[in-house]
Amino acid sequence: MITAIITVMAMGTTTIMLTEPALHLLLAWTSPSLPIGGYTYSHGLETAVDDGRVRSWGDLVGYVDAVIARGGGWVDAVLLAQAMRVAHDDAAFDALADLAAAFRASSETALESRQQGAAFLAVVRKAWPHPALDDYAARRGDWPHAHATVFALAAAAHGVDEGAAVHGFLHATAANLVSAGVRLVPLGQTDGQLAMAELARRIGPIAAAARACPLEDLGTATPALELCSFHHETLYTRLFRS
Repeated sequence: MITAIITVMAMGTTTIMLTEPALHLLLAWTSPSLPIGGYTYSHGLETAVDDGRVRSWGDLVGYVDAVIARGGGWVDAVLLAQAMRVAHDDAAFDALADLAAAFRASSETALESRQQGAAFLAVVRKAWPHPALDDYAARRGDWPHAHATVFALAAAAHGVDEGAAVHGFLHATAANLVSAGVRLVPLGQTDGQLAMAELARRIGPIAAAARACPLEDLGTATPALELCSFHHETLYTRLFRS
């Protein structure tokens, strides 16, 4: 096994270090090719495009930034960090898993998190097995699996750095929504990369803030996004499931 330490990202004055095996895991688990169905969800973005509120890559950046800085992406980032810290404590971890599974304002965004979480658990248990994942699956049974907390457990079990895990998860969330926006508006691929470049400046500070956020201070402030999700349920035609 290669154990050389390499730098993978920097956030302000903090440098995150990963072993090469851990870097491989993080890249694989945040890749759009991981078969967990992320491409089928838009987190309400389809409604915003249908309403004419998202028409350009700049509008798309604003929408995605709201998700990761104040909405569901923010909640996931905070809970992911908290869950990694108690991954060794079944009772504490399960309490966070329950909170993460319930911390959604709409049925569609709950479905988004839970179905991706169940798929992530199934794929990782087969491709990157670990007793902690098997124990969790046996313990939780048919209870809903939030994507963020299952990701946290896998990262902790396989030795992925907490800061890198939070950063990578937020990047994957942003990238999935930008990909949805490119298809929905529609935008060119270059516009999509312009959006990701702009969001990259935000992901590091958001990840750092999420790791520093106490659980008792966790909350959201994105009523427009929640309304987009609610209204998505009744759109006449839909490409996405949320």
